[in-house]
Amino acid sequence: MSAGHDHAPQGTHRTKLAIAFGITVSILVAEVIGAWWTNSLALLVDAGHMLTDASGLLMALIAASLAMRPPTPERTWGYRRAEVLAAGAQAAVLLGVGGYAFIEGARRLFEPPDVTAGGLLVLGIVGLLGNLVSMLVLNSGRGANLNLRAAFLEVVNDALGSVAVIVSAVVIAWTGWTRIDAVAGMLIAALIVPRAITILREAGNILLESTPPGLVLDEVRRHILEVPHVVGVHDLHASTIATGLPVLTAHVVVEDACFTDGHATQMLADLQACVADHFDVSVEHSTFQLEPPTHNDSEHATHD
Repeated sequence: MSAGHDHAPQGTHRTKLAIAFGITVSILVAEVIGAWWTNSLALLVDAGHMLTDASGLLMALIAASLAMRPPTPERTWGYRRAEVLAAGAQAAVLLGVGGYAFIEGARRLFEPPDVTAGGLLVLGIVGLLGNLVSMLVLNSGRGANLNLRAAFLEVVNDALGSVAVIVSAVVIAWTGWTRIDAVAGMLIAALIVPRAITILREAGNILLESTPPGLVLDEVRRHILEVPHVVGVHDLHASTIATGLPVLTAHVVVEDACFTDGHATQMLADLQACVADHFDVSVEHSTFQLEPPTHNDSEHATHD
């Protein structure tokens, strides 16, 4: 038994993702050509970052489209978790790019190549302007789900990477110290890795069906036990289907009289209201199995 809800997703912001993807691909092409022209590690790493971001935005766009599909008998939640898979894939690729940047940056500190400062500066400015436009496009929707937040953070880090490229170009032009290019490349990597780990952890928690952040099951159990006529709770589970979609299930033992005096219907409403209203995380998708005290004897092993 559970409350009826429309599981169709809202506001997947596909148009914004498409615009950001177009801008990112344009910058990527320019940076690949520029990295070959200037021999810059910072620009090469930023181009690699842009490649993963373009791939990530494409995956985010595909995931947003899949998430619009309605549920089916085979996929009762539709494709809502496509956003989680896309975000996790983006993060995994970014970790690889960050690792390469650290290794190549360390090598170039000892063997600094010649770097063309003028072209590096122009491309850094072009990249920064493009990233700022993408940030403005994605900003209003970045809190909608994990997929969009990953896309927005990718663009933010691209912008920071472009700033590092610009600083590198200015230092080389003024001082001739080409090692700054390697330092800038490693700095971009330092910006990439922590964010990638954070997103990967969040995506992993959802896929592992961890309890949603902000929802403490001991408190949920206590509140349920405080509902009149409830005598026990077991098999209490909570997880997240996708961003903004926590779910909770539980077997609730109630007094025998609830099944004879018609009180069970009101009990169900009270339990659903309990988990929807009493916690920082509002659980609107809840499923409760109401049981008499004697039912426990016929059940398989339960989970507290």
